[in-house]
Amino acid sequence: MRIAIPSNSPGGLDAERSDHFGHCDIFTMLEIDEKKEIKDVTIIKNGDHEAGGCLVPVKILQDAGAEAIIVGGMGARPMRGFADVGITVYFADRSSMKTVQEVVGGLTANKLPVMHADQVCKGSGNCHH
Repeated sequence: MRIAIPSNSPGGLDAERSDHFGHCDIFTMLEIDEKKEIKDVTIIKNGDHEAGGCLVPVKILQDAGAEAIIVGGMGARPMRGFADVGITVYFADRSSMKTVQEVVGGLTANKLPVMHADQVCKGSGNCHH
């Protein structure tokens, strides 16, 4: 499975997670096999997040072959965008999983729920991340 995690530079397993996936510097992309072992780690640069640009990361990650993304929050529009291209969105609490490695551990231990529409950011500071 190819998984994307919004990250701060320089990315990688020891990188700090980014607070906002649409504004992150990069995505740390991980290839995890059926034994839940990491087989590959790559870095993908995020695009510009301008007005209406919240679907830019969706296209970038779709083109990179992502099957899932793990976030601490996102808006309804990109969440629908990920659903439309078949990328599963998982939720990982930022306060308990601060690095990419901790997030991967949560996923491989089956501790991360799929994010639901009632968890999306509603603007005006009403975000869960």
